[in-house]
Amino acid sequence: MANVSVFCFLASYLVSGVLEGYRLRGKSTINRVVLKGFALAGLIAHTFYLFNRAQQTNLPPLLSSTHDWLLVLAWLVIVLYIFLTLFDPELAIGLFLIPIVLALVSSAYFLQQSPNQLVSQEILIKEARHGWAMLHASLLVLGMAGGLIALVLGMMYLTQHRRLRQKQKMTEGMSLPSLGRIARLNWWSIVVSVPLLTLGMAVGVGLGLSSQQGNSPLSFTDPVIVAYGIAWLVMMGFFVWLLTSSRSQGRQIASLSIWTFSFLIVSVVVLQIISEKLEISVHAPAQTAISVESSIKETPQ
Repeated sequence: MANVSVFCFLASYLVSGVLEGYRLRGKSTINRVVLKGFALAGLIAHTFYLFNRAQQTNLPPLLSSTHDWLLVLAWLVIVLYIFLTLFDPELAIGLFLIPIVLALVSSAYFLQQSPNQLVSQEILIKEARHGWAMLHASLLVLGMAGGLIALVLGMMYLTQHRRLRQKQKMTEGMSLPSLGRIARLNWWSIVVSVPLLTLGMAVGVGLGLSSQQGNSPLSFTDPVIVAYGIAWLVMMGFFVWLLTSSRSQGRQIASLSIWTFSFLIVSVVVLQIISEKLEISVHAPAQTAISVESSIKETPQ
């Protein structure tokens, strides 16, 4: 398993996603077994990949890079998917969760595999306590996982609401929870995830402030950090509204869950990819110039 690559488990999850879509055609015991087999195979390969990365970097995946941190988030989501489908094989949650896993793993492919300023900046690990850096990354990944759950529950609520309003029957062998149950789970996922993300960001700010005394201080004007700040303001606005409003507004809460957490995840991930690509393009000409200059110096006169 030392040669496991991202493509290995991405391919397994892709097959699982196709088989989940195929379930819409009707009940199939064989399809369920094969689906779970591919999902479990992907999870095993995924786990070995993260383990190998930890061995290579001598850091836990949450701290080694944003690439690994995002894969940990995808790992948590796929574990939740397998756990839920084992207890309720007819639950149609894979139609919502697996596309998110595929998006996370695909996004991680475009991220650098070296320590970065957002999650595991080497300076923060050296100059501050290792435990605080781990707490920061853990709170963020758990909060993000809760946000993804809220996003999925929001989509499930709107799907179930539309199905009941149009009096459509579910495909044989597939089911969705009642609107009331989805709404309650959605409410709790938001109430849990937002404080976790807030605490994670607060710890990150503390680590950033402690790095200001070092040689390479963390810049709070970094686009990704600014995006986190904006997303946090949006989340807090939603969070305050949720706590001060009636819980009976299930459809509105579901819609806002989708918009809020989609904005958080997409903006942060996309900006991280763009930021890293721009950093590479900016440093590439300088590195080329240094290389050329060194070659000239080494050329015999």
